[in-house]
Amino acid sequence: MGPKNTAARPTDVYLVMMEFDPEYDRLRRDRNAASELEKYVSNKHDVLLQRALEAGTYKKCFSWVIVDGFAAEITSDQAEMLRSADGVRVVEKNQEIGL
Repeated sequence: MGPKNTAARPTDVYLVMMEFDPEYDRLRRDRNAASELEKYVSNKHDVLLQRALEAGTYKKCFSWVIVDGFAAEITSDQAEMLRSADGVRVVEKNQEIGL
């Protein structure tokens, strides 16, 4: 687990994309399983965060069903921890692009 006192550490929104998951793929292909897919993906992301990071030190913003990923407010150290977690393909800091 990461440092216990992350409240004082700056957080940013990071985007986390998951590796290929056969169950996700199966549910995504089944047009009648939209609700089940939503629950499956959200729970999968919650479990990953609970296993990798200390409770109360992060905030999941949302899960994407269409790409099996999520956004979370975390520290840079926590982002590094997630990068090495099983099932995670990529973790990138969210960047706003001005037009």
